[in-house]
Amino acid sequence: MKRFVRRLIASAMLSMTMVATVTGLSYGQDRQDKVVRIGFQKYGKLVLLKSKGTLEEKLKAAGYKVVWTEFPSGPPLLEALNIGAIDFGNTGEAPPIFAQAAGAPIQYVAYEPPAPKGEAILVPKDSPLKSVADLKGKKVALNKGSNVHYPLVKALEKAGVKYSEIEPVFLAPADARAAFERGSVDAWVIWDPFQAAAEAATGARTLADGTGIVSNYQFYFSSKKFLESDPKIVDLVLAQLSEVDDWAKSDIRAVAEQLAPAIGLPVPVVEVALKRQSYGIKPVTDSVIADQQKVADTFFALNLIPKQIKISDAARRPGT
Repeated sequence: MKRFVRRLIASAMLSMTMVATVTGLSYGQDRQDKVVRIGFQKYGKLVLLKSKGTLEEKLKAAGYKVVWTEFPSGPPLLEALNIGAIDFGNTGEAPPIFAQAAGAPIQYVAYEPPAPKGEAILVPKDSPLKSVADLKGKKVALNKGSNVHYPLVKALEKAGVKYSEIEPVFLAPADARAAFERGSVDAWVIWDPFQAAAEAATGARTLADGTGIVSNYQFYFSSKKFLESDPKIVDLVLAQLSEVDDWAKSDIRAVAEQLAPAIGLPVPVVEVALKRQSYGIKPVTDSVIADQQKVADTFFALNLIPKQIKISDAARRPGT
């Protein structure tokens, strides 16, 4: 079990070159220079905020500058936050569970409402598998420790299949897509926009998405140290994210056109993904904490994390 967690953290990190680049400045230097370091993924509201350039203007007025670093998924982003390489970022539900269990000083500072259709269990269009129950004894690809770990567990549970009765194949999205297309795995659990891309390019069928199974929240995080020292800067970033969010939900086509070149996907595919996304960035609530606690408890029961954790210990409450 401990070996699994160590492997998870190790696999979650980027190449040593990228980590060295991100951590090139010591935390003390960054604070002296009044820098907020933001980790982002290729898809999501932080990408839009970066492309808009409005945060830079607001931070400059507050005496700060921003350094952006891209990550391929949530686990390495939170590992960077753990080691003090970034101050702020966002991921889905599962990565912070593993991070908190490993002792990372993360603080949940905001969330996006549920988007259950934004992640799914896919099978090839000509697959004989017709239901989640058919996954028993099959190879299922997923990104280890990522946001799709929980919906897979819950979908199997709902279908009467134990997690131990499938063969998880841990692959990053690009490798999983290749394995999926050549038939090396029977199913693939993935999130948007990779989900929408696979559907469009391969005709992949959905065995189940998160509807009626999981919430699929997106969370925003700060390091505990940065939140305690610069809470107003965290609030400033969140306020700018909310402005971008308001724009995004009002003009999905324009957002798709802006994101498509960076993601490398056709505009219509990005539009599909954006329509399955949720909008509205909100302070963390007790009910959201309770939902996230269920994820943590499930992972502990499956021996996927080494100890029980309390999500409330890592959650910023409104007004603090």
